[in-house]
Amino acid sequence: MPFPRSLTTLALVLSLGVAAPALAQTASAPFTDAQRSAIEGIIKDYLIKNPEVLQDALAEAEKRQVETQRLAQASALKEARDLLVNGKHDVVGGNAAGDITLVEFFDYNCGYCRKALGDVQALIKSDPKLRVVIKDFPVLGPESLEASQVAMAVAQQLKGDKLFEFHQKLLESKGRVNGAKAIEVAKSMGVDTAKLQKDMASPEVKAAIAENRGLGDRLGLSGTPAFIVGDEVIPGAVGLEPMRKTIGDVRQCGHASC
Repeated sequence: MPFPRSLTTLALVLSLGVAAPALAQTASAPFTDAQRSAIEGIIKDYLIKNPEVLQDALAEAEKRQVETQRLAQASALKEARDLLVNGKHDVVGGNAAGDITLVEFFDYNCGYCRKALGDVQALIKSDPKLRVVIKDFPVLGPESLEASQVAMAVAQQLKGDKLFEFHQKLLESKGRVNGAKAIEVAKSMGVDTAKLQKDMASPEVKAAIAENRGLGDRLGLSGTPAFIVGDEVIPGAVGLEPMRKTIGDVRQCGHASC
């Protein structure tokens, strides 16, 4: 789990404060203990009398950090665009030839992903030009990894709408989702379980999951669900209307906000 942004920025500010005396010492003779004590006292007294200075420094540090993360994410989105929207192991729903692609990173044991499924289904139903790409991103433990391994192997047998149907059924199932439950759902859809067991252990399935995890790391994703539309990363289950608006803006002007 990443550190809270406020703690990270505070550490940045404090590190700058620690570095400044060190830089000063390299430019002149080292401070004596008495001089150092006096300087520290002056700084402490100033900050106590003017706490807004530290607040302003924290705000500026956080602003810079957010901008740095935004630029890094934008660069990662540009570099990974083709892999994001055209990965050969992805589940694709909606219009396979749609003009806008919505990418979702999800975990089968993520409650918010289950909640967001209804939004994705509604978007597909109301927008005949929308293409949806689903990427397994198992971050919630071994059971989630097992389920993703089964899902990736199922993709060797089911294609198109049938594969998306499997995804929906598994995500809508009750309780924790593990490998056994995923195999049960696959079997109910006519999947050859002997072949499925073999495919689950294949290097291709392992590589596909590693690829998705690597993409998530490059984009700075810290949880699920995470949606990507155009140049926008949308963390969490934000609801139907915000998603619909973002898709509409990307369609209209090419950006997440026109």
